[in-house]
Order: sequence, then structure tokens, then C-alpha cells
Amino acid sequence: MIAGEPWGWWIGFHGAVALLLLADSLLPGHRGKAKNAQAFAWLGTGFFVLAAAGFAAWIAWSQGRQPVLEFVAGYTIETSLSIDNLFIFLVLFQGFQIGVVRQHRALAWGVWGAIVLRAVFIAAGVTLLERVHWITWVFGLFLLYAAIRLVRGGSAKAAIPEWIRKLQPAKGSLLPVILAVEVTDLVFATDSIPAVLAVTHNPFVAYTSNIAAILGLRSLYFALAGLLDRFRYLHYGLGALLGFVALKMIAARWIEIPIVPSLVVIAAIVVGCAVVSWMAEEQGAGNRE
Repeated sequence: MIAGEPWGWWIGFHGAVALLLLADSLLPGHRGKAKNAQAFAWLGTGFFVLAAAGFAAWIAWSQGRQPVLEFVAGYTIETSLSIDNLFIFLVLFQGFQIGVVRQHRALAWGVWGAIVLRAVFIAAGVTLLERVHWITWVFGLFLLYAAIRLVRGGSAKAAIPEWIRKLQPAKGSLLPVILAVEVTDLVFATDSIPAVLAVTHNPFVAYTSNIAAILGLRSLYFALAGLLDRFRYLHYGLGALLGFVALKMIAARWIEIPIVPSLVVIAAIVVGCAVVSWMAEEQGAGNRE
């Protein structure tokens, strides 16, 4: 028994995770040159949602109504809170000028690292997270600084300070990028894991709901990135998003912004960026005529 649950459940879950990651890596869109890569990304997102639903059905069958409700709540919370991560990943990859294929590799390593980190944090409970919670202020200030640089510089490359880019070896090692992804996940875990532990005290449910949500983030990132790349004023939208996330993290000790209003703000920024970009394209096309 581990945390009150049979060994077989933990082994079976991690075996399923390994198989899902293998299936995800074989999607044509992950080779970067496949046609309809964005369609494959949405397909992968739907695939992981269905996988999570299947696992929830198994929990309902094996453990009953209350654990499955806790799993669904934990999965929803983790997915919603992770939306912030995706936009930060977009800035990181564009700032480091990482191509699509290498983005897949970086996020694949990031997922495995996140699995290990989430296991450690959930095993330790909120005590460990409370001791490192100060890092959210540091990260928030850095994101605010990056947002200002991004808007002023006109591209995501400007958001990454030169001294950080110089850490990337000449041969193009992904190590600095992977470390940046892991640090981002670490910081956001200080919010998401306590939120999940607030709805369930079952370590198995808390852990599996977290990992089930993380598994689908890589496909969701590429699905969203494919849409955002078409925006002419993407850097303004990303700057506004980073600024919002930064202020939310800095003020979290005094003002807690619920998930739903946070997602509404993010959606409003993205839609606003899309509308302004579309209007600029229409005006440009009219001038050319």
C-alpha cells in the first residue's frame, strides 16, 4: 500500500501515463513538418481529455461517487490554473527562438519533470510549498519586467534579457529552456497544488488529477500557439497577459483572483488582440487596393 492505495493502482496509473506520452509523441504534428499540425494538436487535446474522463469513470467504479467528484474538481482546477503557464511557455520559446520540433522536445522533458515535482509536493503537502511561496513574488516581478520589455521591444525575443539568452550554449542545447519550463511549473505549483489539496485530501486523487491535467497541456499549447501566431499584434497581447499574471502573483497574498474571472480576463485579452490584428489586416488590405 502507498498512501492508503494498493501498489497496483500506482503502477497501473504510471504505466498508462507512459503509454499516453508515447502515443502523444507519435502524433504526426509533433514532427513539425506535418500538414495540419494544428488539427493534430486539437486532436491530441481531445484525446487526453477523453483519457482523463475514462480514468474518472474507473475511479467512480472502484472508489465511488465522492472520489470521482474530487478528481474532476482537481483536474478542472489544475487545467484552468495552467492556462497561465501556456502563455509564459510561448514567450519563452519565442524569446529563445526555439523551433516547433525542439519545442515539443522541451515540453516532453518538462512533462516528465513536472510529474516528479508534483509527486514530491503532494507527498510533502502544503508545508513545503508555504516555505517557498516567497518565490512567487520574485517570479511575478520578473514577469512584470518581461512584460514591459516585450511591449517596448516589439517581439518576444526582447522579453528575455540578453544575459539569460547567453546561458544557451552555442550548439543550441535545450537545457536552459527546459530548466526555465521546470522553474515556471515549480512556481505555479505553489498555487495549483494547494488549490487541489483544498478539494481532496486523498493523495491518489490529488496526484492523478494533477498529472492527468498536465498530460494534455503540451497538445493544448500547440493548439493555442497555432492560433496566436496569426496575430499581428501578438506581442502586445502577450505583454498584457504577462502583466496580468505578474500582478496576480504579486498581489496574491492580499487579493485572491478566482479562476473564472482570471480566465475571463485572459480570454478578453486574446480576443482583443485577435480583433485588433484582424482590423489592421483589413485596413492594410484596403490600402493596398
